[in-house]
Amino acid sequence: MLGICRGRRKFLAASLTVLFVPAITWIYLFAGSFEDGKPVSLSPLESQPHSPRYTASSQRERESLEVRMREVEEENRVLRKQLSLAQSRSPSHQRGNHSKTYSMEEGTGDSESLRAGIVAGNSSECGQQPAVEKCETIHVAIVCAGYNASRDVVTLVKSVLFHRRNPLHFHLIADAIAKQILATLFQTWMVPAVRIDFYDADELKSEVSWIPNKHYSGIYGLMKLVLTKTLPSNLERVIVLDTDITFATDIAELWAVFHKFKGQQVLGLVENQSDWYLGNLWKNHRPWPALGRGYNTGVILLLLDKLRKMKWEQMWRLTAERELMSMLSTSLADQDIFNAVIKQNPFLVYQLPCFWNVQLSDHTRSEQCYRDVSDLKVIHWNSPKKLRVKNKHVEFFRNLYLTFLEYDGNLLRRELFGCPSEADVNSENLQKQLSELDEDDLCYEFRRERFTVHRTHLYFLHYEYEPASDNTDVTLVAQLSMDRLQMLEAICKHWEGPISLALYLSDAEAQQFLRYAQGSEVLMSRHNVGYHIVYKEGQFYPVNLLRNVAMKHISTPYMFLSDIDFLPMYGLYEYLRKSVIQLDLANTKKALIVPAFETLRYRLSFPKSKAELLSMLDMGTLFTFRYHVWTKGHAPTNFAKWRTATTPYRVEWEADFEPYVVVRKDCPEYDRRFVGFGWNKVAHIMELDAQEYEFTVLPNAYMIHMPHAPSFDITKFRSNKQYRICLKTLKEEFQQDMSRHYGFAALKYLTAENNS
Repeated sequence: MLGICRGRRKFLAASLTVLFVPAITWIYLFAGSFEDGKPVSLSPLESQPHSPRYTASSQRERESLEVRMREVEEENRVLRKQLSLAQSRSPSHQRGNHSKTYSMEEGTGDSESLRAGIVAGNSSECGQQPAVEKCETIHVAIVCAGYNASRDVVTLVKSVLFHRRNPLHFHLIADAIAKQILATLFQTWMVPAVRIDFYDADELKSEVSWIPNKHYSGIYGLMKLVLTKTLPSNLERVIVLDTDITFATDIAELWAVFHKFKGQQVLGLVENQSDWYLGNLWKNHRPWPALGRGYNTGVILLLLDKLRKMKWEQMWRLTAERELMSMLSTSLADQDIFNAVIKQNPFLVYQLPCFWNVQLSDHTRSEQCYRDVSDLKVIHWNSPKKLRVKNKHVEFFRNLYLTFLEYDGNLLRRELFGCPSEADVNSENLQKQLSELDEDDLCYEFRRERFTVHRTHLYFLHYEYEPASDNTDVTLVAQLSMDRLQMLEAICKHWEGPISLALYLSDAEAQQFLRYAQGSEVLMSRHNVGYHIVYKEGQFYPVNLLRNVAMKHISTPYMFLSDIDFLPMYGLYEYLRKSVIQLDLANTKKALIVPAFETLRYRLSFPKSKAELLSMLDMGTLFTFRYHVWTKGHAPTNFAKWRTATTPYRVEWEADFEPYVVVRKDCPEYDRRFVGFGWNKVAHIMELDAQEYEFTVLPNAYMIHMPHAPSFDITKFRSNKQYRICLKTLKEEFQQDMSRHYGFAALKYLTAENNS
């Protein structure tokens, strides 16, 4: 009776608040909208700068009032939601309303489960759930293996970061591939108040490899069973997530549910929303034992300390061994074993409301988890069909997922207010370097770009490479942006060897590229192409950073440093491998030059031999590369000699020389100070010469530049005088650095530049 009275008092208080607060608000706004006794309109049409009463201060006041209005409206919305919840829980309301509500199957069996998703502090229940501390770290564990799962993890993490207000500690159980990808990604993402720890999934295989598993997740789908052993012994609790999860709320709300666990409850799970564990889906369908519908393990709350004390390892192993005697294998990986354990020990589970794991498979009860899509907390794409599942609101779910998929991850690099991040050496060094730059320098933006850390996702698509037995393999290295995607298929047809590509894309463009690649038979048939996404940031095209990324992640001892606009001659890959042996590239410092030509024709009958190319040169169909605009760039190649050459010949470095070369993988990187257009290759060739590389022209090799629209950067170079001044300044500084680094021998570069 006392509880009912308290509930009625809260109902009355909430009703009065909803009526009283808007009235006070509008009185306040009405009084504040008078200036000198005259009303001031809040309409944007009536507050233009040409008005005589228009001032900066009145504009600020108006904006302040509008912000306050929105805040009050938001407070009212929250109060109305609480009021509606109070109404739905009152006895009279329950007797008179039989519309669809959260069923008791979705909670723990008491009315408290109906409120599990309400944020602490906004809850209208008598005993408020304990709030998550302001800077309390939330621990999240994810099992991730392979290239596709690594992409999925990024979308999941984005959705968590978007809503979060607390520091996060991700525990990633990853195979070697996922670790390489995600370690680089998070290192370059540099999100404040986020810590990443990796655990070797391959070392855990022996723990679960004895369990036959038919699920498409394979052996990695069983690894959540061994988290009590894998994660640090001092870690008390963790949220475990599948990679195909999307958050629609702050993960701290889910973390707060740990405070609701009572007695021996150590697992927080949502009921399975399909009929799988009820059996009889088809003839001879025999699911593993489960309590009722069973539980879905896409979202798990684990009380690790209590599980260890209960000897969880022994518990699940004994259960699995017993059930496998009759079931022979698992169908749903770890989920089958979790459910078999719970069937024997139902006291272990705290049943979460089902909006914490809305399971979007065909023919599920997911629509019973919410009155409105705005009530959703976590979406789980747990069908092999993923975004193609059948659901009344699938378009909303798909759009929410795509929002995070294409969301600019750079925007998530925000500091948490009042929660200092742990000291990071890389971040501190970066800040120190940036602080040393002069912001009044007219070339500040150029200099700053050298220190910009670009988020990088290695191996965006599946990659396989089998090393050549003779150790002569060569990787074609190039970089590109979205406007050059059309060159990929042609290059793959001309070059059958491994390729390493760095793509400069936004998050949305990366998804467009993914769809383009998956729709191309040519690209999908090639598994020896490494696609490395470098995400856009800043106003310049970081051409040399892209080249360095592509160079760093080759799997062969040699590389052909090309550009995306060039098509190599047919058979160049095999010719270069033979040249590597012939010229003893393994034991000598040589840079093998592939002569470059160009055509102005978009449709070209590509020459199949040197003789055919020479004929096209004579007819004017082809030209030596950039002979009409930048002769110095390739003149030292000596095309006149090349026409009749039958053996490799050596050429000397000259000012502004920028050939395309084959070198060992240990050659120096490109200088990052050069961005956009100008001197990016010239500086690299100069450094090769300074390190005493020998330039050797290959007599039967060639590549042809295909025509394209001028890039944005070359347009800036031609139209912006300050751009050209800054490029000249950077050149001079590079030459001075060369002199300091290589001493007297490097003085020739200053002399050559002055004479050119």
